Amino acid sequence: MAVFEHETFLPHPREEVFAWFERPGALHRLTPPFSGRVLSAPSDGIRVGSTAVIAIGAPGVLGTGLSAAAAALAPLVPSTPRPQLAWTARHTAYEKDRLFRDEMVRGPLGHWVHTHSFEDAPGGTLMRDTIDYGVPAERLFPGSTAESAARLFASSLRRIFDYRSDQLAADLAFHATHPGQPPAGRPLTIAISGASGMIGTQLRALLEGGGHRVLPLVRRAPAAPDEVFWDPATGTLDPEDLLACDAVVNLAGSRIGRRFTPAVKEDILRSRLSGTDLLARTAARLAGDGSVRTFVSASGIGYYGAHPHRGPAPEPLREDAPAGNDFLAAVCSAWEAATAPAARAGARTVRMRTGLVQSSAGGILAQILPLYTAGVGGPLRVPGTGEDPWQSWISLDDTVGAYAHAVLGSSAEGSPAAEGGALEGPVNLVGPEPVPGSVYARTLGRVLHRPAAVPVPAAGPRLLLGHEGAADLAFSSQRVSSSKLEASGYAFRHRRLEDALRHVLP
Repeated sequence: MAVFEHETFLPHPREEVFAWFERPGALHRLTPPFSGRVLSAPSDGIRVGSTAVIAIGAPGVLGTGLSAAAAALAPLVPSTPRPQLAWTARHTAYEKDRLFRDEMVRGPLGHWVHTHSFEDAPGGTLMRDTIDYGVPAERLFPGSTAESAARLFASSLRRIFDYRSDQLAADLAFHATHPGQPPAGRPLTIAISGASGMIGTQLRALLEGGGHRVLPLVRRAPAAPDEVFWDPATGTLDPEDLLACDAVVNLAGSRIGRRFTPAVKEDILRSRLSGTDLLARTAARLAGDGSVRTFVSASGIGYYGAHPHRGPAPEPLREDAPAGNDFLAAVCSAWEAATAPAARAGARTVRMRTGLVQSSAGGILAQILPLYTAGVGGPLRVPGTGEDPWQSWISLDDTVGAYAHAVLGSSAEGSPAAEGGALEGPVNLVGPEPVPGSVYARTLGRVLHRPAAVPVPAAGPRLLLGHEGAADLAFSSQRVSSSKLEASGYAFRHRRLEDALRHVLP
């Protein structure tokens, strides 16, 4: 039997902090992305009897007290083959604004009782996590004693709860400056396509954590009251289903990181144009009726082309830079053009040109992590030139934070965002400090304690992506400016690459 304790000070009223935990976004927002996934979200928030089921052992979602132990357990489990261990927890105590508790009812630990308590402190709230636990049976830890397993488990818990503290503090600060639609700061209703993807899942959770209502657009029969059916392939979306919406966010689009065969290229283009056109036309109709006022659509920095500039220190690209002439540039240009109906109808339309999103749960970082953990990671060089390509990265939390910032528009009176005004038009969604590829490789290697000096042979990306895909993706060089996003008042959580990587890697 062991006890783990962790304290977090939050400069917000106790009732406000506790209310955040009661909202549906809490589970995903407190999730370390480095292991596990939610099979079943809490059935009734943090109320007594609410249950959740988590699978540990694969990148995905872990979160509140219901799954912190699952996250901590994952590093202790042999990783080849990667197991899927089910974890079921149930809330067993609840005192409004003061305490809630969850307990493991099925899972690999001997036992687990997690008490979350909240008390007033000068200038804010002191939150205390107290966990009584027993390590799994020794058979789960070949070559280790139960005592050493307990020490390793406690070390993993400290990492998990440091992550949770950072997430909670940053989310509460964001909501304090983004209370909703002015002047009353009322909660909004927001429809999101692609809400189950890596970005969409976290964006939905962040918005719900602020008290807003999210309507996920789904291509199957709706399984929950807030889900809305749509089918871009047939142009099916009933505008009546979105009458209550203040904003629509479009994240839908098939995966780009594939070999650029003719069929794949057609799928990449069609999946973006059909959905964007349908949503933009629907938003336009509703804007004309006084409903939807904001339309935010994804795009990418591929808009500028794979190699928009040359030289060791090119000027950062701003939103008025011309489009490139390769395949992805053509896709992004057409993608953005498809938003035109919403803009013409008077909806504030924002086109988010997203950079290299950093998360161990997906995207480029998840793809290259196996190389680095094996000790064979390193920088890429542009074939034929030896150029050290620029990487315009952004953390996952800043990606969803900027989307939420674009949706919510003006923020709390007196905040920088209120002074900067609401975003509109194209917006570069990148971090403020892009880096050359060699710096990216060294930084990732340092965070992982792995070598990262030997350049990756060009044959590797070409084998996986083909010549065109490798040229447009792996060997692209884009130094992109975040000045418009910052001028609107958005405050980055992770300005430095190393900080972003340390946040999402164990």
